[in-house]
Amino acid sequence: MRLHADLIQVIKDVAQQQLGPDVEVRLFGSRLDDQARGGDIDLYIETPHVLNNRALTAARVAARLERRLGDRKVDVVLVDPSTTHQPVHTVARQEGVVL
Repeated sequence: MRLHADLIQVIKDVAQQQLGPDVEVRLFGSRLDDQARGGDIDLYIETPHVLNNRALTAARVAARLERRLGDRKVDVVLVDPSTTHQPVHTVARQEGVVL
């Protein structure tokens, strides 16, 4: 996994600040490959709480993370109990690493 401990802590802190302490964050995608270089940070974030506007919340989380992580590109897949599951959700949940 190509993510330093301090960056992991920032990601967890922002997710918990925005979505609550019971949020689960998983890293998936190219950052899991230790041999690769570069790439954005792909996050699968799951909350047990229904969100009023999931897309807006995901955009806010991504924007805050990008600012806190030095303008690194961050993609957020945000799932709540009302989410219609898509194949990307299954892959991210199965292959992702819990932070």
